[in-house]
Amino acid sequence: MVLTPRIPAHPAPVFLTQPVHPSVVEANDAIRALVDSRAGQDWTPVEAAEYEVLLIEWAAATQGIAAGIIEAA
Repeated sequence: MVLTPRIPAHPAPVFLTQPVHPSVVEANDAIRALVDSRAGQDWTPVEAAEYEVLLIEWAAATQGIAAGIIEAA
């Protein structure tokens, strides 16, 4: 006899149990503002670098390690 595991047809939804940290929201808002301000335009190297820093800050904030980021120019 072969046993096969039963997998539910509809897996239970996954819910976040922790509230979103304010720095995550702030970083996300800054990213949106930068992207919206440059819609349809080419980005300067400075704007591209700013975007990269904002993404790093957002990623760090989502993991709760934003305090140790040093911005590079």
